[in-house]
Amino acid sequence: MINEVRYWDSISKTLKKDRADFLWRSHSDTVNTALLDRWLPPEKTGQLLKTDLFDEVASKGMYLFLRGKAENIIGMDISPLIVTAARNSYNDLQGTVTDIRCLPFHGNRFNTIVSISTLDHFSSEMEIINSLRELHRVLRIKGQLIITLDNLANPIVFLRSILPFRFLFRSAIVPYYVGKSLTPQRLVHILKQLDFNILETTAIMHCPRVLVVALSRFLEKTASPPTIRGFLKILISFERLSYWPTRYLTGYFTAIRAIKR
Repeated sequence: MINEVRYWDSISKTLKKDRADFLWRSHSDTVNTALLDRWLPPEKTGQLLKTDLFDEVASKGMYLFLRGKAENIIGMDISPLIVTAARNSYNDLQGTVTDIRCLPFHGNRFNTIVSISTLDHFSSEMEIINSLRELHRVLRIKGQLIITLDNLANPIVFLRSILPFRFLFRSAIVPYYVGKSLTPQRLVHILKQLDFNILETTAIMHCPRVLVVALSRFLEKTASPPTIRGFLKILISFERLSYWPTRYLTGYFTAIRAIKR
């Protein structure tokens, strides 16, 4: 626990200092926000929990969008520095420092939980399961869970999952620790075992990530604003692959919408 907190605190300092990968993170925000816009109801929900605040520190994140979708939002993170940085960016954000594997909230509190690539940074599948069990506990009956997770059905993501983290990090393939994840089928199976009803499943983020991140870094330094806008339009066009039968082979993240029974 202490090592994890220190690690993500150190990542937070790097994010604040470098502000790297702005274009890539802007694209990521756009894809995730589009997913939430499609799956969240048009009317405001009551209590909403966002299971990490990393995106709100690394980029604009989804908080501004979610603010229009809930009466009250609580954002959480294991890193005190990430919570503080997110609060500094959004003065009205209610942020709390906590571990998703042992939440401090009472049962049946939240109408909606949004978990965007939070649970794929643990070292074991059991930690993912324990986290999902906690999310089920604090979600109200018929409350909605929207979750994304690294998609092990994608051959590139699977290959990355079996390579040593030190190699991935030193090769600049990943900027921070990525842990265990699940195939879409395994994630659906676990959610059903935990008494969730699966409403929709899909895969998102279909552009070739490693190549795009490298190109984004180059364009950030050299391209004009019109070129950058055109580049982002090309990236978002890859999301059409979400509607293809092969979507789980090309999407980097599994996305699931479920409700608590």
